[in-house]
Amino acid sequence: MAVPRAIDRLQDKGWILPILDWMSRSEDIVAAAKVPYRMLEAVPELDGGDGNPSNMLIQGDNLDALKALLPFYAGRVKCIYIDPPFNTGQAFDDYDDNLEHSLWLAMMYPRLVLLRELLAEDGTFVLHLDDNEFSYATVICDEIFGRKNRTYMVSFKQSAPKGHKVINPGMVTTTNYIVVYAKNKSRWQPNRGFVARERDKRYSSFISNFEDPISGWKLTTVNKAFSAKHNGTLNEVKKKLGKKQFEREIDEFVLANAHRVVQPVSPDESQVGAEIVEAIRISEENPKIVHLYERDEGLPFYLKNGKRWLFYKDKLKEVDGRLAAAEALTNSWDDLLSNNIHNEGGVRFPKSKKPEKLIKRVFDLFSAPRDLVLDSFLGSGTTAAVAHKMNRAWIGIEMGKHAETHCKPRLDKVVEGEQGGISQMVDWQGGGGYRYYRLGPPAFDATGRIEPDIGFDALAAHIWFAETGQPAARGEAATSPVLGLHDGTAYALLYNGILGDRRPESGNVLTPPILADLKAQLPDHPGPWVVYGEACKVPSARLKAASITFKQTPYDVKAR
Repeated sequence: MAVPRAIDRLQDKGWILPILDWMSRSEDIVAAAKVPYRMLEAVPELDGGDGNPSNMLIQGDNLDALKALLPFYAGRVKCIYIDPPFNTGQAFDDYDDNLEHSLWLAMMYPRLVLLRELLAEDGTFVLHLDDNEFSYATVICDEIFGRKNRTYMVSFKQSAPKGHKVINPGMVTTTNYIVVYAKNKSRWQPNRGFVARERDKRYSSFISNFEDPISGWKLTTVNKAFSAKHNGTLNEVKKKLGKKQFEREIDEFVLANAHRVVQPVSPDESQVGAEIVEAIRISEENPKIVHLYERDEGLPFYLKNGKRWLFYKDKLKEVDGRLAAAEALTNSWDDLLSNNIHNEGGVRFPKSKKPEKLIKRVFDLFSAPRDLVLDSFLGSGTTAAVAHKMNRAWIGIEMGKHAETHCKPRLDKVVEGEQGGISQMVDWQGGGGYRYYRLGPPAFDATGRIEPDIGFDALAAHIWFAETGQPAARGEAATSPVLGLHDGTAYALLYNGILGDRRPESGNVLTPPILADLKAQLPDHPGPWVVYGEACKVPSARLKAASITFKQTPYDVKAR
């Protein structure tokens, strides 16, 4: 497997890119190519919901799992978010987060190489770390993804400066960091992002007679309009409701009436055309009338006595499932604190769980419904849970028992319609499902031959997926070498005696009689065919005439 190294391309042009060096670097940068290919073995009894094959929960070492996914998903993943061990020097209950720097880099480098291969050309890679390894990780990501493809560096406010943190001298650490890369920046198109802010109290005027003709509109204050709704004066309503309830209800009142809440402002005449300047003069000459000027582009101008009325409704955006005053999202995310999320998903993952709203923001920015997303350090299952609720296809990888003890229970609750995290924001009602996989033994030996323990069903599913990009149908054990039809091509595999005790080689060799048997199974399909087998004894001229492509196992089986 070719290892993508930006430095090689730059050096070919005579440029020099600073690189990070560590003790085992020379071995680590080629480690991904040496990872043995393993089959993904389905575990039907651990599937969730309707067993949707678009969603995969994989238990096993993520390096092996990423290699196993390549034949199926290389270049197909729209967004990858990973939250790997931070290497904090602490040994957590759920995993060992105490690796020396060079070991941490040796662990990360080959995984990043494989993740890049899985990423679509217009895809996005998102890496979340704290300051222990963030700088080192950025340097190796620059090398693997290309520095020109680094797009954002985000500070994420993880916690508030309180509790035991404030006892120690110096500054209190409250942030983590996120670095974002495009696979190919020239093809990359992120979505616009907005963040909700408190009500803009400059919009304090209220059109009291909105139902009347525009020219006769009159203004009162928001406070007076709200108080009139409660049949009292402002002070009486404040006393009745209490401060917090008053602020909450007046905010809701403004949102509900955003089409009639305005802020009169003096237009900057240097920023508008001559027609609008003339309109301003006319409104000043007729100060008691509201003038409306429609425009071909941009919002209409409402003018009274030389001032433009700005409407609160034009300031609102849908943010996390609700309308709110919003501003453009910056690279400082201070509104998604990770405290008080210990119950999200119904699983405990102390000090490591990320808020569902954080993952939602990532997917809002860098994916769309039905896109494929991936997390190879799944942890407590947050990424998969959010992806499922947001109608993304997803792949989650978690090693050891946590895939079954943490991720599966959480995802089963999502399928059932649990209402924690972002559920209400996205109107999640439950449904869907996923398939559960474990890593099988290596598929090929050191010489490239298929291991004898690899069964027909596993290899057939692998070949079908590699050829068609579609998951193989799962059911009873296969009894035929014909794998199926896809886009007008039939596929067959002669392997492991699938035809019984036929000779030669127990049916693993394509011969004229076996070819006739295959074609008889699809009598209405004249061709083309793709047939895998150990050898072929059908003359090449006959293969060509019958539109048959023969591929030899193991050499033509995609193992990457």
